[in-house]
Amino acid sequence: MNNDGVRYGPIYVAIGANLPGPDGRPARSSCAGAVEALRGLPGMRLVGVSRWYATRSIPAGAPDYVNGVVWLDGGVDPGWLLARLQAIEAKGGRVRGTVDAPRTLDLDIVAIGGMLRGAPDPVLPHPRAHLRRFVLEPLAELAPGWMHPRLGLSCAQMLRNLPEQGVRLL
Repeated sequence: MNNDGVRYGPIYVAIGANLPGPDGRPARSSCAGAVEALRGLPGMRLVGVSRWYATRSIPAGAPDYVNGVVWLDGGVDPGWLLARLQAIEAKGGRVRGTVDAPRTLDLDIVAIGGMLRGAPDPVLPHPRAHLRRFVLEPLAELAPGWMHPRLGLSCAQMLRNLPEQGVRLL
């Protein structure tokens, strides 16, 4: 339960990386480490982890990304969760710079149940999740019945409207 005693529903967190972490381990190891850190969040339970996907980097020339999605359960304040995710990113060597820059670790809240939130951060559901095959494919694997709370579309419906985007199963 959150501080108001309200349970919002499943929490989906997208994980990605395309640079080695500060320990020199490859991106996939950084992503697996993030899963373990999420498993340790107080008051949260790890329900599932998708398989890992490789995604062609934009801009071209950078290493491919490793992407996946984690399903968590627990009552949580979105701001509290965002702060915890950013702390995990920082521990993983994340340096915030330009948009779409290569990174050691990226954790994004895709959705918390059917919550609609425009401000403050995090915006929910994630404002670009429906445009990202590297989020929707692993999300569809974990929660095939999930419906985007703002668009009213399933992962399958959103995926049909997207180009390939260079996503492949690892």
